[in-house]
Amino acid sequence: MTVSFGQRLADVFAASGRLCVGIDPHSYLLGEWDLPDTAAGVREFGLRVVEASHGRAGIVKPQVAFYERHGSAGYAALEDVLAAARAAGLLVIADAKRGDVGTSVEAYGQAWLTPGSPLEADAMTISAFQGTGSITAPRDLALAGGKGLFVLAATSNPEAAAVQTARLTAMSGKSGGGKSVAASIVEDVQHWNRGAAPLGSVGVVIGATVDMGAYGIEPSMLSETPVLAPGFGHQGARLGDVTTLFGAASAGVIVSSSRAVLGAGPQGIAAAIVAQNTEIAEAFA
Repeated sequence: MTVSFGQRLADVFAASGRLCVGIDPHSYLLGEWDLPDTAAGVREFGLRVVEASHGRAGIVKPQVAFYERHGSAGYAALEDVLAAARAAGLLVIADAKRGDVGTSVEAYGQAWLTPGSPLEADAMTISAFQGTGSITAPRDLALAGGKGLFVLAATSNPEAAAVQTARLTAMSGKSGGGKSVAASIVEDVQHWNRGAAPLGSVGVVIGATVDMGAYGIEPSMLSETPVLAPGFGHQGARLGDVTTLFGAASAGVIVSSSRAVLGAGPQGIAAAIVAQNTEIAEAFA
């Protein structure tokens, strides 16, 4: 029997905590780590982050873009990092932010969520700009294979606010007028997760720096939905405030931290991971 992604995520929370370590080999970080800005460099960077995370955190999130910029060699490097992370027992979220319609978005899902795929991850980030119905195929693929999706809803970048807080108008024969774009996505995802226990397998991305009320999102709307929450550390949100920020939605929150951990360098990253995971655990105690 296939174990759902929501159950696997809950098990990771219990065993290893909620910290998600971003694997983001920025050019400047490669320099600080004394690594070349090449496919070989991003491969080594990713493998070192995996090694530091093993036994200290339960989730990692490679940012695909930093590998993609090195072309086919970068993708080969990413394949090695993904395989190493999964072999280490880490839950892997591919931060790919793909989105399209029909067979195109289905193919994206197949690339990242098919067991045995060279790019296999446990979950992927995805955009529903063409409507939540546009991601039905990857959602169904994820649910069938014990994988997960994280749908962009209320992201931490300020320039997204104008689009994500825009209000919908009621369409003929349908309700929903007056809701924000972000709230509409959250409601659709929560509907997909209804009845799942302890958590559904389709999550949303909501930045820790976002005022959910301003986006029309009530934390109670997320009772069964995992929340991937960037915005901690470098972007300003404090780890110790996580339960205050997310309130009733806190049970499903994954605390994503990238530069605040990676900036500790190859010698300090392991200690930084332990410190951040401990601070998060204390916030939930």
